[in-house]
Amino acid sequence: MAAAASPVVLRSGRSAWRDYLEALLIAVVFATFARTYVLQAFKIPSSSMEENLLVGDHILVNKFVFGPGSFGRALLPARNVRLGDITVFRFPDEPDRDFIKRCMGVGGDRVEIRDKVVFVNDEPLDESGYVVHRDSRIYPRSIFLSEEYRKRDNFGPITVPDGELFFLGDNRDDSHDSRFWGTVPREFVKGRALLVYWSFDAGYASTGWPGYWPRLRQLLEVVVKFPSRTRWRRSLRPIR
Repeated sequence: MAAAASPVVLRSGRSAWRDYLEALLIAVVFATFARTYVLQAFKIPSSSMEENLLVGDHILVNKFVFGPGSFGRALLPARNVRLGDITVFRFPDEPDRDFIKRCMGVGGDRVEIRDKVVFVNDEPLDESGYVVHRDSRIYPRSIFLSEEYRKRDNFGPITVPDGELFFLGDNRDDSHDSRFWGTVPREFVKGRALLVYWSFDAGYASTGWPGYWPRLRQLLEVVVKFPSRTRWRRSLRPIR
């Protein structure tokens, strides 16, 4: 009677730590690729996009849709930024900071604001579905008013330069946007806001506290108050 064949044991000659290191490196490469070209998480720190986006909303941004950088746009199916897109971009005056606003003009568009009404290429826009005006006063075009008030309700007209974008906040009376610091180069765009994956009402703590211990305190507050402060109805809410 023939003896049963012994199982063949394959040995690669590599130690376990090398296998773990390879797996870790692959995970890091994949995560870096996804963060650069697919999705990235952001937190809303200010009220400039209310009531659409609230302070404390944590959102996912689609970086695939616009094709990040010339390299990404050459390899990935992408489209141009369109009128109405809620977009994350690098702030031109401080490129290390990220802003989120609604695109209200692309290269070649003529943008003007008359008594709070936005005109693009001389056509008034119906923004009733997203814009909030919390101040009923309308400030005129007057050299006796500061720029903050003079440009808030009456602006332009300007023609958006080629390769640039014009952005406004939905909380129109309380938004620091292209009315005050100009247009944004297309290459500063990071992606289009996709959805709110989590929203936490932390009040003033949502803006972040400087220093190690205050940040630790903030983290502990989030853990303790997670059930009561989470805005559950906003979870997985599409952003439009």
